[in-house]
Amino acid sequence: MPKRTSKPAAKSATSRKQEPKSACRVALIGFGTVGRAVAKILCENGGGSLKLTHICNRNVERKKQSWVPGDVIWTDDVQSVLNSDVEIVIELIGGLNPAGQIVRSALEAGKSVVTANKQLIARHGPELLQLASSKGCQIEFGASVAGGVPVLPALRTGLCGDRLHGIAGILNGTCNYILSRIENARIPFSEALEEAQARGYAEADASEDLDGGDARAKLAILALAGLHTQVAPESIRARTIRSVDAVDFDYAAELGCTIRQISRADLKGDTLFADVGPCVVPTDSPFGRVQRNLNLVLTSGQYGGDMAFLGAGAGGDPTAVAVVSDLMFVAQSLAGGGGKRDVASYVSTAGISTPTISSDFETPWYLRFFVRDQPGIVARLAQILATHRLNIDSLLQKPGFDKASLPFVITLEPCRDALLHPAVEEMSQLDFALRPCVCLPILR
Repeated sequence: MPKRTSKPAAKSATSRKQEPKSACRVALIGFGTVGRAVAKILCENGGGSLKLTHICNRNVERKKQSWVPGDVIWTDDVQSVLNSDVEIVIELIGGLNPAGQIVRSALEAGKSVVTANKQLIARHGPELLQLASSKGCQIEFGASVAGGVPVLPALRTGLCGDRLHGIAGILNGTCNYILSRIENARIPFSEALEEAQARGYAEADASEDLDGGDARAKLAILALAGLHTQVAPESIRARTIRSVDAVDFDYAAELGCTIRQISRADLKGDTLFADVGPCVVPTDSPFGRVQRNLNLVLTSGQYGGDMAFLGAGAGGDPTAVAVVSDLMFVAQSLAGGGGKRDVASYVSTAGISTPTISSDFETPWYLRFFVRDQPGIVARLAQILATHRLNIDSLLQKPGFDKASLPFVITLEPCRDALLHPAVEEMSQLDFALRPCVCLPILR
């Protein structure tokens, strides 16, 4: 007779639950300031749900660190990472290329992606969300706006029950540091910039920060996540902070205000009013109280009213926290312990609108002139403003300045941006004007 063999007893549901789950395998591409901080967190919390298996970077031999476990593979070959059995790829090299191709290749291979790449998400977010959805994986980008401030997760989950119509924020820590230093020390712009560069808050070429490119990419992402609108960053007007002078803070103080770089987007029907640039804001307002390199995001909703999110918007550790939080969410989803984020509202035709973009806000305005003093200046400026149907609210002129280069300020009652700028162009051509007029919206 054939030998009877006994089958092993089936494990109970309780014993199955007690079996340790294997950690989710993670590859890190980019070992700069943020990548290093992410690796630190993952290595110091070893044995959890995440296991760092690969670190990929150019000149990788120079990047190796003794605190990284010996079983982590160091490589400069991106393709070897994409061909491996990693489940999540972290992209932290930034920019559009080659980062965009790396992210697409990872998603095509069915690997989920976590990124802090604001330029990539601002320009290709809906497309990448659609690709991830079609391949049964995820792309998370909570660190792409406001660093360690969890504003994107809040917009995509905590506030998704509201109907948001407005988002405004201080989204660039470099600009906020420079402007708050000029305010507090009354130092020249150039000195504040040099200080920011020495402290590592600003790059040697800080144009993306100073001229608004960084902030408008972040605003485009906020508009996608919060307002469900697809906006090309280049369609948002960006104004530089380079023209702001210490004297502007003296005059702003006369108005009970200060100056900050503000990114704002208001959705009205089929038009998204959007703008990035320096604005005059009340000193006692949430924006006026934000100092140094902090970020602040305010949202306005139809049902929930106004919400505020404040915190460190840059730096290795705060941004790394946001990256690892996204990693943990994806790992939980892969392990079956949680659901994927619902991306349908971002990628379906019905969920995303493509509005008309306008910078034609209606606000009060701050106009600062530098002139060669002579009789009739105010009368001439008032005549031009009246011709363009613009009403003066106040005129400010502090004593003690050289008459050969005299700064003074005119504030205007609320008017549309489109009506103001032809008048500003005309005033800048006058023979007594020494510099172009600095024109800042006043936000109340």
